Amino acid sequence: MQKLLPRLLSNPPKHSFSYFFSHSFSKTTYDPPFSPISKPPKPKPKPPDLTPNRNPTPIKSSLPFDFRHSYSETDPTLEPIGFRKPKRFSPFGPGRLDREWTGTSAPVRDQLDSCLVEEESIQVLGDPLTEEEIEELVEKHRHSDCARQTNLGKNGVTHNMLDDIHNHWKRAEAVRIKCLGVPTLDMDNVCFQLEEKSGGKIIYRHINILILYWGRNYDPQNRPVIPLMLWKPYPPIYPKLVKNIADGLTFEETKEMRNRGLHSPALMKLMRNGVYVNVVARVREAFETEEVIRLDCIHVGKSDCKRIDVKLRDLAPCVPILFKDEQIILWRRKRDQERNSDISDANEKSSGT
Repeated sequence: MQKLLPRLLSNPPKHSFSYFFSHSFSKTTYDPPFSPISKPPKPKPKPPDLTPNRNPTPIKSSLPFDFRHSYSETDPTLEPIGFRKPKRFSPFGPGRLDREWTGTSAPVRDQLDSCLVEEESIQVLGDPLTEEEIEELVEKHRHSDCARQTNLGKNGVTHNMLDDIHNHWKRAEAVRIKCLGVPTLDMDNVCFQLEEKSGGKIIYRHINILILYWGRNYDPQNRPVIPLMLWKPYPPIYPKLVKNIADGLTFEETKEMRNRGLHSPALMKLMRNGVYVNVVARVREAFETEEVIRLDCIHVGKSDCKRIDVKLRDLAPCVPILFKDEQIILWRRKRDQERNSDISDANEKSSGT
């Protein structure tokens, strides 16, 4: 027994972990089974060049009218008293148009002959459509599921809408236009601006639905160049709509008219993005018996209420004397003022003819 003990201590068992671990490291190098294989690094892609073209080629358009954001909701004869943004920032982008932006429009550089422009538009329209052709086009485009439709909202006939109309005319000879909001107060002006700016012809009009025909000789391949507006320009600053003292009244009379209007029943209740085709006729009819009326525009919005005020002031005609809590108070004006305005309108029409 004493002889075996020193032999065991001198020769430890080969199955022990320390013996295996020490002998394996001494004979071979340690190589784990799932060691990562070194790969060459991938070249980094070059970042795209985000710097815009410093000198873009300006777009030249042969359209014979001044470019505006809205053609039906702006009055070119009314001059603004200020601008919310410098006039050098054109909504068409820097250097993208060969016309200069004045803050409200981009005027035509070379004035064209109006007679020549009218002859070209008549040539594009060609012979008028027969009743059978009109009925066929109307039946094809008047339904709400028509694929060739564009919507006309509170901004009216906008500049970019003209491009949408010509894009529809690439695949169809007519386009359906659905009008909503403030422009429906004056549908005659909407139809006039659409025909004048697009060169087409309104062949169907029912309440707020229009069908615009392209013309017999229209060629989609030779459509006019319409540069797009990249953003909506800031509206300029115009004179105050509602004066502290209405024209023709004293301060006390103006205050009395406002109180009467606020406590009178509302003539109509207008909704946001509604159809206001019969509003002007209702206001004119109410002014035959009432001197002050109130319109409830609680769900319309402040900006649309101001637009409605401006439209009714020119179409009714009347004087807006109060705009409070989205309630519009309109005054009929005095009878002598109405007679003077009618005489001036008749003189303008006679001078124009």
